[in-house]
Amino acid sequence: MNARLLAVKTLAPLLCDSGALKYSLQRHLLDCPENQKPLLQQICYGSMRYYPQLICIINKLVNKPLKTKDADIQALLLIGIYQLFKLRIPEHAAISETVEICKSLNKPWATSLVNATLRNFQRKQSALVEQLLSDNSFKYNHPQWFIEKLKHNWPDQWQAILTANDLHPPLTLRTNLNKVSRETLLKKLQQQEIAAKKTEFSIYGITLEKPTDVNTLEGFSAGEFSVQDEAAQLAAQLVDPKPGETILDACSAPGGKLLHMLELSPDKTTTFKGLELEPHRAERIIENFQRVQLDCELYVGDATNREWWDGKLFDKILLDAPCSATGVIRRNPDIKLLRKSEDIHSIAKVQKAILENLWGLLKNKGRIIYATCSIFPQENEKIISSFIRDHDDARHIKIDAQWGSRREHGRQLFPSADAHDGFYYAIIEKSSD
Repeated sequence: MNARLLAVKTLAPLLCDSGALKYSLQRHLLDCPENQKPLLQQICYGSMRYYPQLICIINKLVNKPLKTKDADIQALLLIGIYQLFKLRIPEHAAISETVEICKSLNKPWATSLVNATLRNFQRKQSALVEQLLSDNSFKYNHPQWFIEKLKHNWPDQWQAILTANDLHPPLTLRTNLNKVSRETLLKKLQQQEIAAKKTEFSIYGITLEKPTDVNTLEGFSAGEFSVQDEAAQLAAQLVDPKPGETILDACSAPGGKLLHMLELSPDKTTTFKGLELEPHRAERIIENFQRVQLDCELYVGDATNREWWDGKLFDKILLDAPCSATGVIRRNPDIKLLRKSEDIHSIAKVQKAILENLWGLLKNKGRIIYATCSIFPQENEKIISSFIRDHDDARHIKIDAQWGSRREHGRQLFPSADAHDGFYYAIIEKSSD
């Protein structure tokens, strides 16, 4: 098993709208030789990051579309073009090593197709790129539907968002103040010769200048810090847990926000509960609990119903709603391939159903802190505006903050180079008065 073959096995299911990059890659990394793992990760993430451009190139060079059963050959063409277009691998090596994979896939018929396509691109690259620049999906390296929706919703920010989406995301840590101060953690990183700086808006965050394996950092195994983007760190501050409150973290996995709230409530008089739909994702939360040495009750259930609920009302609910994840494309570049325009509408229906269900679990004067990692108003402020309009007992609470863009309801963060991801937050309070 070499990196290129494993890259094909990782990406082929995605081309058939099955799975997600990070989970598919995790499985195949187990079979990858240690010295080839960086190449495997680079090829897989790079091929998805530049998928819109790569598929434009392939469509120009391959006359007849490949059949669904040959998604592996399509993936092979993607990684081949990516190597020639974006990596500094010698061209002869990139071509020969990629073509050789056809034999491992038991598709020797594809050898001539792959070889001809890659060599054709090698010869015509400059002219082909110049020609394709008139295509917006190639020029901006995003699906056409995404560009159009972004222009419509954010006419002043759309180009900056597209640019940020193509950058490599920063690695940000969240300090566990129960165990260490942010200043002490910064000093520890400096002693390990790791350049880092404080985040601008989160009082817990530290962004590393260069990504690194956190397992090698002093204090990680002891729970002194966790990995969490700055925008996500703002959730616990908005929930602002108080002694004696009962708080639900709905849609909890992977558990970063729930753990953060637990870290902020060392007095133990605040009751926290988590809710997660998928059992395997709930297991991930439990693993994080063990590392940080914290715990709370965890339900495995569906936030659109109450089958899991014990009948006790909550003071606050953090609803980190399922969304298109269009604010974190730089971390999940396969979104460029997997997400479709019609998904936004279907996701919004689920968000409304969850919000409606959880509203009935809230005490009078209780609050829902609504969050998504989306940049589209259809999943964010329009959901909140519609809900408030339809519920006489719902009151919008203004978020007084320096971060993000203030909207009629809530605040919107856009992905920022070397800083936070795209995120949306809003707070609504239940009042029978």
